[in-house]
Order: sequence, then C-alpha cells, then structure tokens
Amino acid sequence: MNLANMIKQAQQVQKRLQDAQKDLAAAEISAEAGNGAVKAVCDGNGKFKSIKLSKQAVNPENPESVDDETVEMLEDLITTAMKQATEEANKKMQDKMKGIVPAGVNIPGLF
Repeated sequence: MNLANMIKQAQQVQKRLQDAQKDLAAAEISAEAGNGAVKAVCDGNGKFKSIKLSKQAVNPENPESVDDETVEMLEDLITTAMKQATEEANKKMQDKMKGIVPAGVNIPGLF
C-alpha cells in the first residue's frame, strides 16, 4: 500500500469518527429510578443534560405537600452541580492527557 492510499484511508477514518461523535452528541439517553420518581438524561457521550424529579422523590411520605417550584429548584440545583462536576472532570482529564500525548498529535474525542 502506498503512502497516498494510507493518507486517504486515515482521512476517511477521521471523517467517520467525527460523524460518529456528532451523532453521539445529538443522541439523548434517559434512565429512570424509583419507578420513575427520578429521570436523568445524558447525551451519547455521557454528558449530563437534565434531571426530572417527581414530587414523590422529594417527599415520599407526603408528595402533595411539595409544590412545583420546589421540584423545579431542586432539578436546577442538581443539574448545575452535575454540569459543574462534569466540566471539572473533563478539565482534569484533558490536563492529564496533555502531559501524555505528544504535542501536535490530534486524537479525535480526546481533547
């Protein structure tokens, strides 16, 4: 195999990887716990997107005592904390990988 074919194949693989990354970023995966009391949503890359809580999740003994604003506030607080934790974890991972991967080497999805 000649160098031109190898470069062409590498470019095709890189394009397919980029397309797969876009598809995964657009995907939404959800999971529920507590018979639907808590629902979390992530994208296909595992990045946290949102959480939904039922009133039963907030106060299982007396869900009627929980107002919608309290549920929304808790969802917002959890979403903010999860997104901040994910961002910090990604920064730490990138810093660690930058010390390992040689300068100028681009590995799709790593940085």
